[in-house]
Amino acid sequence: MKNRIVRAVAGSFVLISLALAMTVNINWLWFTAFVGANLLQSSMTRWCLMDIILGKLGVKD
Repeated sequence: MKNRIVRAVAGSFVLISLALAMTVNINWLWFTAFVGANLLQSSMTRWCLMDIILGKLGVKD
């Protein structure tokens, strides 16, 4: 369950920041890059802050 939530949040952040970059300010693409870098980092280190937060909120794997 946690993996699905993490993916949904990351995907939502990417889509929202792309929409904001197109309508508000191009600098929102930096947020998209940040999300992508975090996804890459978590794939290599197997450490994800969102996973820890969800665990503390009581979400099961």
